[in-house]
Amino acid sequence: MEPPGEGGSEMAAALGAAKRALRTELRQKLRALGAAEKQRQSRLLSRKVIGHSKYQESKRIAIFLSMPDEIQTEEIIKDIFKQGKECFIPRYKPHSNHMDMLKLSSAEDISSLTLTSWNILQPSDDDSAREEALAGGGLDLIFMPGLGFDKKGNRLGRGKGYYDTYLGRCMKHPSGKPYTIALAFREQICESVPVTENDVQVDEILYEDC
Repeated sequence: MEPPGEGGSEMAAALGAAKRALRTELRQKLRALGAAEKQRQSRLLSRKVIGHSKYQESKRIAIFLSMPDEIQTEEIIKDIFKQGKECFIPRYKPHSNHMDMLKLSSAEDISSLTLTSWNILQPSDDDSAREEALAGGGLDLIFMPGLGFDKKGNRLGRGKGYYDTYLGRCMKHPSGKPYTIALAFREQICESVPVTENDVQVDEILYEDC
């Protein structure tokens, strides 16, 4: 592809500024959400997920371990194991956009993980015993975190590009691109999310009013 000309770089700068402004606005909204309200919406979404046909038919599922400003995924993870499905969680490589999805052996296995400087639990770098999803049978379903979403499926991440890059790798896997479901508080649904051509749309967004 041709490198962007003068107009292209101006457009990219405007898009970057629009994303930063929206991230700031959404972080403020999330900070204002009380713990009880987050828990209420998380429980409601857990029920939606467990009753969802795509979830029920999926065997190999990737899901994020929640940060305080994200839908809490603990109940879904417990159900993945209860249903005898395989569960994979992210390991983010700092100072890059590289992420792997590594297999959890049980819901209790989470307590053996390392807390990173970002305050995220993930398998340590020397934990080589875990299967990486794309080294095996790929994934059927990925639950996507994010800061904001619009109803067209556009997603505003935290700016590192981990999920977009990983989905690019999934597309090269023999099993193909997994179905993607974003989990969001209704406060994270935006009128419109600014996107570039590298931003991958999500197949479906679950939130309270949908």
